[in-house]
Amino acid sequence: MIAVIGLALGVVVGLFVQPDIPASLVAYLPIAIVAALDAVFGGVRAMLDGIFSDKVFVVSFLSNVVVAALIVFLGDQLGVGSQLSTGVIVVLGIRIFSNVAAIRRHLFRA
Repeated sequence: MIAVIGLALGVVVGLFVQPDIPASLVAYLPIAIVAALDAVFGGVRAMLDGIFSDKVFVVSFLSNVVVAALIVFLGDQLGVGSQLSTGVIVVLGIRIFSNVAAIRRHLFRA
């Protein structure tokens, strides 16, 4: 529940503060957001399954964001940034949909 409150608070603060993002980091922001969403949905799924751990959630959240950003950075350095970005989005998207399906099954028994 703390993660959901933190996410909502972060969105509200981001809407009112409207931080400036350096142009060099703009390419990494969508990847970081999708990686963070993957961790949040994984945390919700773990909470519903009764196996949620704060430590695992924090490590998962941070490592997802850092690894996804590093993969895209490496792709940029190799000249294939858009292909690796697409790959990261596809993999994380599959994980998000898998977690959402598990949450749906748990909540609606369907």
